[in-house]
Amino acid sequence: MEIAKISSKGQITIPVSVRNRLHLNAGDKVLILEENGRFYIENAANVAFQHVEDGFRGAAEEAGFETEADMQDYLKEIREELRRR
Repeated sequence: MEIAKISSKGQITIPVSVRNRLHLNAGDKVLILEENGRFYIENAANVAFQHVEDGFRGAAEEAGFETEADMQDYLKEIREELRRR
Protein backbone atom coordinates (compact mmCIF):
# COMPACT_ATOMS: atom_id res chain seq x y z
CA MET A 1 0.00 0.00 0.00
CA GLU A 2 1.22 3.48 -0.83
CA ILE A 3 -0.02 6.86 0.36
CA ALA A 4 -0.06 9.98 -1.81
CA LYS A 5 -0.84 13.54 -0.76
CA ILE A 6 -3.13 15.81 -2.76
CA SER A 7 -1.79 19.30 -3.48
CA SER A 8 -3.87 22.47 -3.27
CA LYS A 9 -4.31 22.17 -7.06
CA GLY A 10 -5.72 18.65 -6.75
CA GLN A 11 -2.53 17.03 -8.05
CA ILE A 12 -1.16 13.74 -6.78
CA THR A 13 2.41 12.51 -7.04
CA ILE A 14 2.23 8.80 -7.80
CA PRO A 15 4.89 7.00 -5.74
CA VAL A 16 7.80 5.65 -7.79
CA SER A 17 7.05 2.04 -6.83
CA VAL A 18 3.53 2.40 -8.28
CA ARG A 19 4.81 4.18 -11.40
CA ASN A 20 7.28 1.37 -11.97
CA ARG A 21 4.62 -1.34 -11.59
CA LEU A 22 2.31 0.50 -14.00
CA HIS A 23 5.20 1.25 -16.41
CA LEU A 24 4.47 4.97 -16.23
CA ASN A 25 6.86 7.70 -17.35
CA ALA A 26 6.67 11.48 -17.35
CA GLY A 27 3.94 12.62 -19.72
CA ASP A 28 2.06 9.30 -19.74
CA LYS A 29 -1.66 9.35 -19.15
CA VAL A 30 -3.48 7.36 -16.51
CA LEU A 31 -7.03 6.09 -16.53
CA ILE A 32 -9.00 6.28 -13.30
CA LEU A 33 -11.69 3.60 -13.12
CA GLU A 34 -14.47 3.30 -10.57
CA GLU A 35 -15.97 -0.07 -9.75
CA ASN A 36 -18.32 -0.72 -6.84
CA GLY A 37 -17.20 2.44 -5.05
CA ARG A 38 -13.47 1.68 -5.43
CA PHE A 39 -11.15 3.61 -7.69
CA TYR A 40 -8.32 2.08 -9.71
CA ILE A 41 -5.45 3.71 -11.60
CA GLU A 42 -4.36 2.11 -14.87
CA ASN A 43 -1.81 3.01 -17.53
CA ALA A 44 -4.07 4.45 -20.26
CA ALA A 45 -1.87 3.13 -23.09
CA ASN A 46 -1.99 -0.41 -21.71
CA VAL A 47 -5.78 -0.26 -21.46
CA ALA A 48 -6.03 1.01 -25.05
CA PHE A 49 -3.76 -1.77 -26.35
CA GLN A 50 -5.81 -4.35 -24.47
CA HIS A 51 -9.00 -3.09 -26.15
CA VAL A 52 -7.34 -3.32 -29.56
CA GLU A 53 -6.08 -6.82 -28.81
CA ASP A 54 -9.54 -7.88 -27.65
CA GLY A 55 -11.04 -6.48 -30.85
CA PHE A 56 -8.68 -8.54 -33.02
CA ARG A 57 -9.04 -11.73 -30.98
CA GLY A 58 -10.24 -14.47 -33.30
CA ALA A 59 -9.69 -12.42 -36.46
CA ALA A 60 -6.73 -14.55 -37.61
CA GLU A 61 -8.74 -17.75 -37.37
CA GLU A 62 -11.65 -16.14 -39.21
CA ALA A 63 -9.24 -15.12 -41.99
CA GLY A 64 -8.02 -18.71 -42.30
CA PHE A 65 -4.62 -18.36 -40.61
CA GLU A 66 -3.78 -21.43 -38.55
CA THR A 67 -0.27 -20.42 -37.45
CA GLU A 68 1.81 -17.29 -37.10
CA ALA A 69 3.89 -18.55 -40.03
CA ASP A 70 0.75 -18.54 -42.21
CA MET A 71 0.21 -14.88 -41.38
CA GLN A 72 3.87 -13.99 -42.01
CA ASP A 73 3.76 -15.73 -45.40
CA TYR A 74 0.65 -13.75 -46.31
CA LEU A 75 2.32 -10.50 -45.30
CA LYS A 76 5.33 -11.37 -47.48
CA GLU A 77 2.99 -11.91 -50.43
CA ILE A 78 1.37 -8.52 -49.87
CA ARG A 79 4.76 -6.77 -49.63
CA GLU A 80 5.93 -8.39 -52.85
CA GLU A 81 2.74 -7.38 -54.61
CA LEU A 82 3.14 -3.78 -53.41
CA ARG A 83 6.75 -3.67 -54.63
CA ARG A 84 5.64 -4.75 -58.10
CA ARG A 85 3.26 -1.80 -58.40
